Amino acid sequence: MNVDKINEGELIREAELIEDSMLNVNISPHIHADNSVPKIMWTVFAALTPAAIFGMVHFGIQAAIIILLGIISAVIFEAMIQKIRGKITVSDGSAALTGLLLAMCLPPTVPYFVPVVGSFIAIVIVKHSMGGLGNNLFNPAHIGRAALLVSWPTLMTKWSTITTSVDAVTSATPLNILKNNGYDQLLTTYGGKSKLYEALFFGTRNGSIGETCTILLVIGGAFLIYKRYIDWIVPVCMIGTVGILTFVYGPNGLFTGDPIFHMMAGGLIIGAFFMATDMVTTPITRKGRVIFAVGAGALTVLIRLVGGYPEGVCYSILLMNAVTPLIDQLVRPRLFGRRVRQYVRTSK
Repeated sequence: MNVDKINEGELIREAELIEDSMLNVNISPHIHADNSVPKIMWTVFAALTPAAIFGMVHFGIQAAIIILLGIISAVIFEAMIQKIRGKITVSDGSAALTGLLLAMCLPPTVPYFVPVVGSFIAIVIVKHSMGGLGNNLFNPAHIGRAALLVSWPTLMTKWSTITTSVDAVTSATPLNILKNNGYDQLLTTYGGKSKLYEALFFGTRNGSIGETCTILLVIGGAFLIYKRYIDWIVPVCMIGTVGILTFVYGPNGLFTGDPIFHMMAGGLIIGAFFMATDMVTTPITRKGRVIFAVGAGALTVLIRLVGGYPEGVCYSILLMNAVTPLIDQLVRPRLFGRRVRQYVRTSK
């Protein structure tokens, strides 16, 4: 028997098997994931939609126009910049999501140019000046809102006149009433603590277009947690920190605060579930995300209780965005397979 021919036949059969299996060797990683950027972005967009629709119904046609202007202008600016850069990918939904988040954080009384300017700042100046999707250090929607607040403070703090569940007409948000008139006046305005909680929970109060209805925002955030698009530890730590600190440092001394009010008031819920969980601008590790969330919650309380501005969610998240690279550096995990260096004391 010719051994060379046997070996040759085995090699041919092995080559045929490899050819039949269509083996393709590519660079790592080789793990297949069902998720994609468009799928995640449009899912988050859908999770925000119920709260956005409620804001349109609650505040009227002007709120609907503001939301549409925010979304459309953000998509147009994204397409223009990407055309200049040679690749248009607006279908991934990131620009539409930024425009929606920005519009939901605006008062329902702002002129129509405000969401357009905010979208320009968020998309062109913040997102694409840093390299586009995945490269921005700060949350674009919050930078857009912060820039609008600095540029037109009167427009950004003017609220519509609505009728609350206790038939009291108010033109200020609950946090504004608390800041300017005190906690007792807040309870008087809403007819007691239970009525206040009801207005905060179901959204029958004043505020930015998409931040008023706590229950719809929580449902949307819970859906994203279920889909594993966001980490539950971030909203829990941020909202919990606000609750603990506002209970400890109350208006009448230690342990006299109203944590339930502060956890539902303002933009904390939308910020904790949809801004502080941004995959790009928040820490990579879970330990880092805990530090981020606790820091954002503490800064929110500091601004609300000590600062001159009644709300602090926007600035607290942006400040923590700025230190995210440092957090990632401090809590960087040990590389897989690397030994911990041991130092042995030797005596002469």
